Amino acid sequence: MDARAALIEPLIPGLRRYARAWLRDAATADDLVQDCLERAVGSWRKRHGDAVRPWLYAILHNLLVDHGRRQARRGTPVAIDAIADAVLAVPAEQSTGIEHSDLMRVLDLLPPDQRAAILLVSVEDLSYADAAAILGVPTGTLMSRLSRGRDRLSELIGASERPKLRRVK
Repeated sequence: MDARAALIEPLIPGLRRYARAWLRDAATADDLVQDCLERAVGSWRKRHGDAVRPWLYAILHNLLVDHGRRQARRGTPVAIDAIADAVLAVPAEQSTGIEHSDLMRVLDLLPPDQRAAILLVSVEDLSYADAAAILGVPTGTLMSRLSRGRDRLSELIGASERPKLRRVK
């Protein structure tokens, strides 16, 4: 037995325990321990100092962290038979694109002041006060433009009429 094997072999059970406790999956843990040992043997000359145990655990720990990140990106594998058909179905995107282009076309038909009010408040999610400051108008004027713009959009799109609100004092 060479010197490397004599230093590494007694540490393997501890490495396996650590990996299995981390992953809760014996097969994957053993694979990562194998990867750890391959890296250790391949870069044996690059290690610093004589402490083999911390060096091996550091390699294994980094492999475990990388594996966790990889799994988080990939997601959990599920057998295709276990998935409901509704989950696999993808809604058609053509109508969404058509609706979007129709909305953009109708939005272009609005007067610039109403279009700006709608875009700032509804799309950019700015408060009335912030949108009014950006446009350089009082808040009440912005609210009026926004209301008229929404009513006009509803007419142009052909949506059902918005309920008229009355002011109660």
